Amino acid sequence: MRRDVQVTAADIARLAGVGRAAVSNWRRRHADFPQPVGGTATSPAFSLAEIRAWLLSPGSPGSSGHDRELPSDEWLWQDLRAVADDDDLADLIADLGAFLVYTHRRARDWAKLAAGDDAALATGLPARVREVMPAFSAALPQDRVPLIRAVARLGAERGAPGAFEFLCERYFETHSRRLHPTPREITELSLELAGLGAEVPTGSRVPGDAGPEPAGSRVRGVPGLESPGRRVRSVLDPVCGAGDHLLAALDRSSAVRVMGQEADPAVARLTAVRLALRGNDTDVRTGDSLRADAFPGETADAVVCNPPFNDRAWGYEELASDPRWEYGLPPRMESELAWVQHALAHLRPDGVAVLLMPPAVGNRRSGRRIRGQLLRRGALRAVIGLPAGAVPNVAVALSLWVLRRPAEPRTPGHVLMADTSGRPEDYAEAAVAAWRRFDAGEELDEPGVSRTVPVIDLLDDEIDLTPARHLSTAAANLPPERVTGTRDRLADLLRTVAELAPVTRTEPHDLPLVPLAELLRRGMLTLHQQSPVRPGEETEVADGSAVLTAEDVVLDRPPSGRTPGHAVRREILTRPGDVAVPQIVRVPVARVLTRGGAVLGTHLHLLRPDPEALDAGFLAGFLSGPANLRHYGPASSTGIRVDVRRAEVPLLPIEEQRAYGEAFRRLASFAAALREAAEVGENLIRLTADGLTHGGLRPPAGDDPSAPRTT
Repeated sequence: MRRDVQVTAADIARLAGVGRAAVSNWRRRHADFPQPVGGTATSPAFSLAEIRAWLLSPGSPGSSGHDRELPSDEWLWQDLRAVADDDDLADLIADLGAFLVYTHRRARDWAKLAAGDDAALATGLPARVREVMPAFSAALPQDRVPLIRAVARLGAERGAPGAFEFLCERYFETHSRRLHPTPREITELSLELAGLGAEVPTGSRVPGDAGPEPAGSRVRGVPGLESPGRRVRSVLDPVCGAGDHLLAALDRSSAVRVMGQEADPAVARLTAVRLALRGNDTDVRTGDSLRADAFPGETADAVVCNPPFNDRAWGYEELASDPRWEYGLPPRMESELAWVQHALAHLRPDGVAVLLMPPAVGNRRSGRRIRGQLLRRGALRAVIGLPAGAVPNVAVALSLWVLRRPAEPRTPGHVLMADTSGRPEDYAEAAVAAWRRFDAGEELDEPGVSRTVPVIDLLDDEIDLTPARHLSTAAANLPPERVTGTRDRLADLLRTVAELAPVTRTEPHDLPLVPLAELLRRGMLTLHQQSPVRPGEETEVADGSAVLTAEDVVLDRPPSGRTPGHAVRREILTRPGDVAVPQIVRVPVARVLTRGGAVLGTHLHLLRPDPEALDAGFLAGFLSGPANLRHYGPASSTGIRVDVRRAEVPLLPIEEQRAYGEAFRRLASFAAALREAAEVGENLIRLTADGLTHGGLRPPAGDDPSAPRTT
């Protein structure tokens, strides 16, 4: 039975494919616009049935008759809300996801079944879905068949993984309290530290793999760092949530086995489908990992997780004699140390665990005995402090603990202490570089960043594992030429910044905006997208080809990916003048490519404008402007999902476009120079402060404190 659910102004904007401002304008100018049925004065809610009737009525400004294509995905989402209440919606989405797994793995069988009538489909589909996802056993009423066909169409448009990600994204937006997402940067860093992404010998096989493994690949996520060669066949996340760590693991290698446990049954079912759409050997189970371990006796090559912090009800009384507490019974207030030992209990000998931890775990008095045991027995190998804000909505700067299951009872002599708080822009690179060097047996002593600390030095009365306490400070013999050279570079940059400062005319005017879809329809540009290769599928791209990745576009750098590590379906080569737009971003980004010849990577829109009709700089400037943010959709835990067809661009003569394009190019140069000046300025401040405090520099002589003199 279809329910009449309530929708917000943001929902209406999505249904109509317009911005929020257009909905507000409709409410003011159209007397027949439906009245609110709930919500508040500042955030009203409307009847979906009434909004649907109004948008689809002939002559409505929201109808498709106004040169605008209504987004079918948003209508599908609201249809799902209308046929299931909030308590059942997660189960419905999970069942639809299981159906998408079936279409993903058995496309020919689905095409044959879909050609029949609704009655035959309703009868035959459930058994076919259970063959690929045995845990999903829902029946299919015949009146749900149109919904199934709509989901199949979305899967055909976006690919099955992309279609299900859209449904999950919408669900988690409305149930955000069910999740505590881990940022992609942290999951990538954790997997780097755990060793996933190592080169794999040609022709070797992993159980559950659907095809031959790649001959080798660059490690994703940390540019310029090659794999250390550690073999990771399996990854466990005992607090997997929506599967952030495990999805990142499958993005690195479809051959790896991933296992997860999640206490929330609804989230666990959704995560099971997300993983099944990415890999062939996935296993997600439900339950509290500490109280009801769903993987007893199983071990993995790597354990990565973001455990709950400060959990006083973790099971202290009932788990007092648990065999996992090999390093000591965790204190009642130290749930984090319970998770540390749970991770170690599930590691194979020499396996690596990486856990995200609050800083207090490293210095609370109640946990010092267990910390001492972790050090003495060689389980704790590194503590890496992260910059504040690396994990949003957390008030303190967190740390990553790197642990290893000792393969033999031998106490290592040193532990790595690293603090990346002073490197917010490249903290992952700094952390991985330090860990790789330490793991290779090097002794490190980079002032303020990393140091190999003797274990004996940590085994005092406090056993304080705060990294900053154990790092050395900058050397006193700072060369004055380094300070003067940095100051001269800053002066040059400041002159460049002044020369590039934007110059515009203050003449307000209206811009005739049209959706990008209209420019596509007129043939003013073409749109290209890449699809990832499914396991066992052949590609049309030669191994070793340079691949332009979404991260390259965001960071404005040359192509850094290589095949087969970034396997893609077909060879779409970039050209100078193309405009690349990442599909998921924190802020809108669009880059004009100055070089061509790279293979287009996944998660990118590539726009190829006709230079006689559309200026590339003009197009990129408007696509990345804040005015288009409302067309791309609200931010989620993963960022803003960009549907570039919805962006609006002015329809102007080519001469005016080129003037705008030049202004945008100059603005981009100004921004780059300004960023570099800020970085050089911060470096100058740090160098000067170090020199003054360590005796390498002296204040200027005479009465002029601004005189640029050092001695």
